[in-house]
Amino acid sequence: MNQAILASISGLIVGGLFSFLNLPIPAPPTLSGVMGIVGIYLGFVITNSIF
Repeated sequence: MNQAILASISGLIVGGLFSFLNLPIPAPPTLSGVMGIVGIYLGFVITNSIF
């Protein structure tokens, strides 16, 4: 759980830095893009737990 909290804080800091420097976001800019990444992760985890 600590890793998830630290990753969230790091993401907020990096996102704020990119916004402050007027750089393009280093992630998919839409919810569907983010959900695609989540789906890839969940597929990986489920497949590893089955096999």
